[in-house]
Amino acid sequence: MSADQGLQAVGLACQRGERRLFDGLDLQVKPGQALWVRGGNGVGKTSLLRTLCGLLPPLAGEVFWQGRPVRPQREDFHRALLYLGHAPGVKGELSALENLLLAARAAGHALRGSQALAALHGVGLATVARLPAASLSQGQRKRVALARLQLRPAPPLWILDEPFDALDTEAATALGGTIGAHAAAGGLVVYTTHQSQALPGAALRRLVLHSPRPARAEVAPC
Repeated sequence: MSADQGLQAVGLACQRGERRLFDGLDLQVKPGQALWVRGGNGVGKTSLLRTLCGLLPPLAGEVFWQGRPVRPQREDFHRALLYLGHAPGVKGELSALENLLLAARAAGHALRGSQALAALHGVGLATVARLPAASLSQGQRKRVALARLQLRPAPPLWILDEPFDALDTEAATALGGTIGAHAAAGGLVVYTTHQSQALPGAALRRLVLHSPRPARAEVAPC
């Protein structure tokens, strides 16, 4: 795999307080691939995703996008990135529609109301789009955040922390299809989950974190 393709991390280390979460971590994700980050609670999965996004500086090592370090090209990198954290980040006083418009604006993407409504329809929220998010169930609030994955044009790199959490079986299957289709179209995905979920069309790789030992990415069958 060429070093100038996709997302790459070399020698990453992360420490929380006095505890080293991981050290000497190398990974690479190229177009068409989805990397499933696995491991027990507290091994640093969320910290790794935040480090890959540039939201958390590594203790050591470097993250590269398209062959160049992320830090000098932060703005360009963030335009190519869609990051969803574990918490939905939905404001209860705003409607589902308003939340989606606000999230897009915060990410620097112009979004029309009709586009936002179409995205909410894509995650099964068309009938509650104008209701306050506080009145929605936990799974519906999660789907408000996940509606960003329905927007087009889609950023090439998706980094998703527990995207399947709080979803019922039908919604989880639909999300797996969305993620798989993104990878099949040449996108790149890094995600965490405690569930085994099919991603049709994606070349699936697995990264298992065992703190504090070095971790490596291994190809796993789809």
